[in-house]
Amino acid sequence: MRMAHLAIEGVSKLFGTTFAVRDFSLEVGDGELVCLLGPSGSGKSTLLRMIGGFEHPTGGTIRIDAKNVTTLPPERRPTGMVFQSHALWTHMDVFNNIAFGLKLRRLPKVEIRQRVEDALALVGLADYGRRMTTQLSGGQQQRVALARSLVLEPKILLLDEPFASLDQHLRERLREEVRDIQQRLGITTLFVTHGQDEALALADRIVVMRDGGTEQIAPPSTIYRQPQTAFVAGFIGSMNFVQSRTRNGVCEHPLFPLAVPVEDGPVTLAARPEALTIRSSGRVDAATVHRIVDFGTHKMVDIDLADGTRLKAMVAPDDRIRAGMRVEPSFAGFFVFRDNELVHQSMPAKGDVEIEELLRV
Repeated sequence: MRMAHLAIEGVSKLFGTTFAVRDFSLEVGDGELVCLLGPSGSGKSTLLRMIGGFEHPTGGTIRIDAKNVTTLPPERRPTGMVFQSHALWTHMDVFNNIAFGLKLRRLPKVEIRQRVEDALALVGLADYGRRMTTQLSGGQQQRVALARSLVLEPKILLLDEPFASLDQHLRERLREEVRDIQQRLGITTLFVTHGQDEALALADRIVVMRDGGTEQIAPPSTIYRQPQTAFVAGFIGSMNFVQSRTRNGVCEHPLFPLAVPVEDGPVTLAARPEALTIRSSGRVDAATVHRIVDFGTHKMVDIDLADGTRLKAMVAPDDRIRAGMRVEPSFAGFFVFRDNELVHQSMPAKGDVEIEELLRV
């Protein structure tokens, strides 16, 4: 499989008077897997369709291996796309679904058969060639859709929320298989998802999108531990937010009198549940334990502040905390945001916890 470099330069897409994608730029290296992550309407699928040639940009340039492909139709681009809906032909068996694109290229029958058999083996469906697609499970249909793209030997693989219709356990298994195939082939890949767990598990880098633009581009661990905006902090994993003000370098919140070396004014304090510690307290302004959920490996504790703010704390499974207890929370590590931008960060003192474990809570 050939690898490729992708360069997206100032790409925008207008639908009427509304920007679906606005002045977007990104470079994807040979063999890299990049996830486009964001809520519905953030522009990630529109961007992927422009890379594949199914939508044309209003402005900007798309290059693959330095060649300008911005105006080329899908069939003239070295890309393969896997859609959320599978888009399989129900009147054809699995073999002919996968072979369809090769037949359009008028390849020899012997070569078509060999390439289809190789693709089926690659996705774990070696014995399924003569089955009708209606006889397959959802996961098997998605494997066929993947094989149909890979059999064309694209330089760049585009995946548009391919697991959205599958149950959680099947999604987890298939994403591991896709990552394994991608690494074995070394194929440059863009994967669109609104699921943070998929992005963190799959990506070499994550692009967090919002309103057609970019909030942050970084490896998964950086996105989680060093979010550059309040939006990214709240979108990835679980995050506690507390509204406050700073004066003379100190936060004025009664429960969080933290040293915050930023200009006076309103701020948003943020901390992960694993960086929030709690202890019993007799203070009149203390917080109250609302609910405790035991996950076996840890407990997740909901606590309510006097102003109605609800926070989450992660504690050890043998912690004796109970509902109704009066507690005093503190941050072992925290972020400070102003106008959505990160202005200060204090690294947590607690040990690291696996990112995927935190996302399950």
